[in-house]
Amino acid sequence: MDVSPPAPPVPSSKPTEARPPERPQRPRLSVVIPARNEEATIAQVVERSFAAFQELGCPGEVLVVDDGSTDGTGRVLAQLQERYPALRVLTHRQSLGMTAALQRMFRASQGEIVVLIPGDMESDPQMDIPALVRHMEAHNLDVVAGWRQGRRDGKALASAIYNFVMRHLAGVDVHDANWIKAMRREVVESFPPLRSDWHRFLLMIAVHNGFRVGEVRTFYQPRPAGSSKFGFRRIPISFLDVLVVKFLLTFSRAPMRFFGGLGLIGITVSLAILAYLTGLYLLVGKQQRPIFWAASTLAVISVLLFLVGFLAELIVSQGERIAALEEKLRDGEGRG
Repeated sequence: MDVSPPAPPVPSSKPTEARPPERPQRPRLSVVIPARNEEATIAQVVERSFAAFQELGCPGEVLVVDDGSTDGTGRVLAQLQERYPALRVLTHRQSLGMTAALQRMFRASQGEIVVLIPGDMESDPQMDIPALVRHMEAHNLDVVAGWRQGRRDGKALASAIYNFVMRHLAGVDVHDANWIKAMRREVVESFPPLRSDWHRFLLMIAVHNGFRVGEVRTFYQPRPAGSSKFGFRRIPISFLDVLVVKFLLTFSRAPMRFFGGLGLIGITVSLAILAYLTGLYLLVGKQQRPIFWAASTLAVISVLLFLVGFLAELIVSQGERIAALEEKLRDGEGRG
């Protein structure tokens, strides 16, 4: 019997669908490091940050802002980028300060958890990053602050004053609010545009926004090289900044409560004075013209405060509408 070879398969007329390219794995951790003139320490900080990812067994990225360094920090970072593909270096041609550096890194970071580490090796990333992340997961926290142990430097008094103000004025119940910290992505995205030295008040903003904040003890070591960028001249500036942040957090969505409250107090005082002067004139026939003019001026100022409150409410309303439109546009771009 003649056995014919099997017929070749008929090619399908349906085109073969190309597989979509695999998306790169999103980092779980983003370590952000502001650096200015940290040539002697930045390599160790970056290397030990990547070692922390290996210890935690999760993917991560490191972002460094070279904030107008005048030493070899940029050269060292360029060499590190050849060894670590997940190292991203952002450069400021002139020093813009830590707040501007953090703002830029927060926007560029992609991790589910963002960890802030200094570039001077006062904090050991290989030890502190796992400590912060594990404490966050173990206690279901949104923000974890490091609490320096064994600290011996010239900034202890200024930090004590700062932390006292944070606890009693802002309700930040931690011992070291201006040190390393780990924050979930939703915390970072809730920050308003940061200005001045507002990097000192990240925990204050997080507490106001209702996030769960905790702390974990971390080891402190003196910086092996370089000099601190902190000075006591920043204390009065920071005090003014904390008042501004407190005001904005409290009244930014309801400015009439502030301006209208002051106006209401002024109207009440001026009316009470005018009533007293009227009674004094009717009963005794005596006039107090300087007090009368002072009360009248206070009444006019109070009415102006009410008007400022109404204008501020209109501005806030328009700002919220613009923010809602921007959110819709971002959602549309994400779906597209």
